[in-house]
Amino acid sequence: MTLSLERLTEMGKAVSFLAVTRPGTLAAGRRRSWQNSGVTTPGPLGDFLRSRRFAVHPTDVGLPAGLELRRTPGLRREELATLAGVSFDYYTRLEQGRERRPGRAVLDSLARALRLTSDDSRHLTQLALVVAAPPADTTLAPATTVRAGIDGVLAALRPSPAYVLNRVSDMIAANPEGLALFHGISQWPTGRRNTVRYIFTHPAARTLFVDWEATARSSVAQLRSMNAHCPADPYLLDLVSELSAADTTFRRLWNDHAVGPRRHTTKSFNHPDLGICAFNFETLRLPEDELRISVYTACGNTSAGNELLEVSTENAEGNPIRAHTHD
Repeated sequence: MTLSLERLTEMGKAVSFLAVTRPGTLAAGRRRSWQNSGVTTPGPLGDFLRSRRFAVHPTDVGLPAGLELRRTPGLRREELATLAGVSFDYYTRLEQGRERRPGRAVLDSLARALRLTSDDSRHLTQLALVVAAPPADTTLAPATTVRAGIDGVLAALRPSPAYVLNRVSDMIAANPEGLALFHGISQWPTGRRNTVRYIFTHPAARTLFVDWEATARSSVAQLRSMNAHCPADPYLLDLVSELSAADTTFRRLWNDHAVGPRRHTTKSFNHPDLGICAFNFETLRLPEDELRISVYTACGNTSAGNELLEVSTENAEGNPIRAHTHD
């Protein structure tokens, strides 16, 4: 699906903008950055390397399984170091957070030894960049508004459901059909309308998504990918802490360190107003704003989009709250 943002902007006017008011859970100036703690800890890079090391079985990389009982799953540090062509001491320091400037060649060797996917390799590189040059401000808030031109995009896409997410998956703008698709999310205060939060904590979610497990895995992987450049961001950490306490599946998936930006797919819903329906899902990225527009188009000749239009008109979900925009 190829869309011209400029063309769509000309086609419609604003549909809805949802203000995000952060809960008052962040103390002023609080930083939970491992870089500033004064204590040597593995940090996001070390955690990611460890998770991938544990995921590789010795026989996967041509090593004998051995008869002795292994205390850890996957590869030992010395095995990975040998495969990557680095010293055991160097790799240990890297995983423990005592080596902060791994070179490109080292990262490439580790990626090959760990059999990383392209998404994993990009994530590894991004984490290494953060370790080498930590961001000056680890408390920069995710976007809570969209620029004025995006309203036309959301309007032009109707009756296809569409919404805008920031890097922590807050739904900061949506057309009425986008709200109606996520059944019940409009009943939440605008500051809590987060798609990952919805997937794991809303009572309707496990019924709404036909393949809830796949939806859950994808949402967590994307949350990691979108925040690779700021893994110590307190806004991200607050959300992760909240959802880890609320749902054991989220906690397990987050600890798996899976990554991968959501691209295009087909999503099936068991919607209370539509029944079983399927949509083609596409993402339009606005990297300069750390935003993405999620668009759902009905599969085949189904009328799911028009039916959502009727639902959003009849229900309160058709009257979303407007918020300020910026040019």
